[in-house]
Amino acid sequence: VAVLLPFLCCLSPATAGKLLVIPMEGSHWLSMKEVLAELSKRGHEIVVIAPDSKILIDTSATYELKTYPVPFKKGEMEELIRSFSANCFSKEPFLVRFLNTWDNFRKSSAMFQVSCSSLLYNKDMMKYIEESKFDAIFTDPLTPCGQIIALHFSIPTVFFLRGVPCAIDIHAAQSPDPPSYVPRMFSLNTDHMTFPQRVKNFLISISESFTCSMVFSPFENLASDFLQKPITITQLLSHGSIWLKRLDFVFDYPMPVMPNMIFIGGINCGQKKPLSQ
Repeated sequence: VAVLLPFLCCLSPATAGKLLVIPMEGSHWLSMKEVLAELSKRGHEIVVIAPDSKILIDTSATYELKTYPVPFKKGEMEELIRSFSANCFSKEPFLVRFLNTWDNFRKSSAMFQVSCSSLLYNKDMMKYIEESKFDAIFTDPLTPCGQIIALHFSIPTVFFLRGVPCAIDIHAAQSPDPPSYVPRMFSLNTDHMTFPQRVKNFLISISESFTCSMVFSPFENLASDFLQKPITITQLLSHGSIWLKRLDFVFDYPMPVMPNMIFIGGINCGQKKPLSQ
């Protein structure tokens, strides 16, 4: 958490800042919540906006929680997260895991798009955001609703993420992404690949443009309609000011990064337990 503070504590040059948080549900929230607790201790005013069908996002003395109605139930969200978890630990062949993951992303994208639309077209909530004059938006770009709001109100964005499928985060930040030695997600390759593995890696990178266009097209349509201009998911995320990535080269393979991409791997280990004897 200490690594984050030089970036997030500068929301205002002299005084504590006002931070709007548009979080991602599930385990993504657990890491973000730790950061919010530290920011609150340093005097920052924090407002978290979440759907009323939230699962892990709860009330706290460290921030103000505001909710908005969505047309789906908490149980539907829980079932989707369970499906994701089961697929992550699956021992099935690569192609099966890839197709299952793509299907899960497609379903979750549709659900999160509905949630985002409910927020964007909630007049009372949008009026509140406009009148509150937030200094920055802290959000997980896996669901780019926070970035749509940031562009609409011209608010700087700090992204908090592990990664975005199809290396969209890498492309949005204009980092090099050579498939010749940067392993693709789910490929099981390392950074030392044989020629057949490099070919496999390259083919996966080509397929990503198709699969992710299907997954993120609901958000692209929503963003284009709301912002009243055509925009892709990559263009949308390219406006992010700072990328705080929960990665570390101790566990992840080296890759080219841009100066505004800050690696904060290990933040998930905040609630560590002592090793047994």
